Amino acid sequence: MVTITIDGYPVKVRRGTSILDAARKVNMNIPTLCKHADLPATAACGICVVKIQPSGRMLRACCTPVEEGMEIITNDGELNEVRRAVLHLILSAHPNDCLRCGRNGTCELQKLAEDFGVRHEYFPNICAPLLKDDSTGAVVLDPQKCVKCGRCLDVCQRLQNVWALSFLERGIHTRMAAAGEIQLADSPCVRCGQCAAHCPTGAIFEYDHTPQVWEALRDRKKHCVVQIAPAVRTSLGEAFGYKPGELLTGKIYAVLRRLGFKAVFDTNFGADVTIMEEAAEFVERLTQGKGVLPLITTCCPSWVDYMEKYHHDMIPHFSSCKSPQAIVGVLAKTYYAQTQKIDPATMFMVSVMPCTAKKYEKDRNQDMAASGYPDVDLVITTRELARMIKQAGIDFHGIAEEMPDNLLGNYTGAGTIFGVTGGVMEAALRTAHNFLTGENPGVVDFVEVRGLQGIKESSVTVGTATVRVAIAHGLGNVDTVLERVRAARRSGAELPYHFIEVMACPGGCVGGGGQPYGITDELRQARGKGLYKDDAQHSVRCSHENPNIMRLYKEFLGKPLSEKSEHLLHTHYTARLEYKR
Repeated sequence: MVTITIDGYPVKVRRGTSILDAARKVNMNIPTLCKHADLPATAACGICVVKIQPSGRMLRACCTPVEEGMEIITNDGELNEVRRAVLHLILSAHPNDCLRCGRNGTCELQKLAEDFGVRHEYFPNICAPLLKDDSTGAVVLDPQKCVKCGRCLDVCQRLQNVWALSFLERGIHTRMAAAGEIQLADSPCVRCGQCAAHCPTGAIFEYDHTPQVWEALRDRKKHCVVQIAPAVRTSLGEAFGYKPGELLTGKIYAVLRRLGFKAVFDTNFGADVTIMEEAAEFVERLTQGKGVLPLITTCCPSWVDYMEKYHHDMIPHFSSCKSPQAIVGVLAKTYYAQTQKIDPATMFMVSVMPCTAKKYEKDRNQDMAASGYPDVDLVITTRELARMIKQAGIDFHGIAEEMPDNLLGNYTGAGTIFGVTGGVMEAALRTAHNFLTGENPGVVDFVEVRGLQGIKESSVTVGTATVRVAIAHGLGNVDTVLERVRAARRSGAELPYHFIEVMACPGGCVGGGGQPYGITDELRQARGKGLYKDDAQHSVRCSHENPNIMRLYKEFLGKPLSEKSEHLLHTHYTARLEYKR
């Protein structure tokens, strides 16, 4: 520990702490634009300058560690003028286009301009005429609005190990673009949206599909239905002043009906179906040798995209089961349509997802239209739904809770924890135990697989078998896990794992690229805690005990991995060798 003074207040902090973090100990929030809690400091923006006494030397707080006896001034008239000048320089290379920007109202640069009372332009505007790149249909790059903070590059290169983005040129001409100056769709991008989630401005944001949703809802020939993903229910409220993690499932059902959807389903039901299929796959591989181990989960489209590009040798290990989103979509246009006597050609399925990559998943291959119709017609993110609710003038606080449409809406506790890292594994182990022993586990909470560590490993007793599992979240952690599998395979040693779960986004879907802005580990934990609460308060916590799941298999699918299940609920993967590293 070291003792320092900040604005005259003594404070003890751990040696190596940055001035920026130390200042928060005395409730001083030094303004910054480039620093993010998930990322190392780059000192790119220069707004966080502070004074060191008695010399008066100015240093950037985000990247300067404290030293014993340091006297720090975080705010005075001179610092205010320096920060204001830096802000004006940044604004001089930024378009004056707030009203038409996707980050209007949530932009960190806009907030700083408001805080500093910016009312005039002090420097000529030198904003370069750069074109938008919306080629992915999932995220949009608008390089004119880039402030060169480097957050997106750190996320893409260090956290995700994708390397789709880079800075091109130098000095005043520096600009952010897809690596190699190609279209983002042709780059290694996996559409996870973590760049957009960490961008402080409107330089990267989700592709907006809300106009198409409004158009579909107006079309009287369409039978519009909707589903909501697990992680949406504990994050949407943030856009309306609720605390992160507050469970608002019933309100969301009600809001979606007010928007005009004729039926409201829950992706958690699809998660329960996924577990039935995936647990059956795992048990077959474990006990009958039908397929190779370890089995790797595939609910995350960014992870699937990443695997097809960089880990082709792992395709035989992948579960062939579709994601819960696709499963609810295909069942809506087959099972639900038949039961309710609705022409599936008129059905229009909209998914509300925490994820920008789900926009890509719906068109991933021909398996996503196994019924003869697209499983999902449009995908919007949590942020897009929040905007639709505000556009419709719905009082989110005042609306009474409602229930989902029963047939594809009722879910178990296992289904809801899909939205947090480790949740898919935990849900699968509950049902795999039943498939192996005929009984439910005595304790259904597999706490070993919970938490925000980048890689989690555990040995779990399932029946008489000891199952070694691994959970990786954040694509930068995946290579480590897979290399352990490859090393064992090369040497003939015992496999390190039987079952692996991967989620592309840190924290899982609660930290997805389409979630409300401001993501930190504190937010991820709060949102995940809400999902675990939803699980704990359910009377039925295992997917195979969901009465509507039992009915689905009895009346329509037959059994897990049946011929009909394989046709409707499963998919295939393709090695894309052009991305081989």
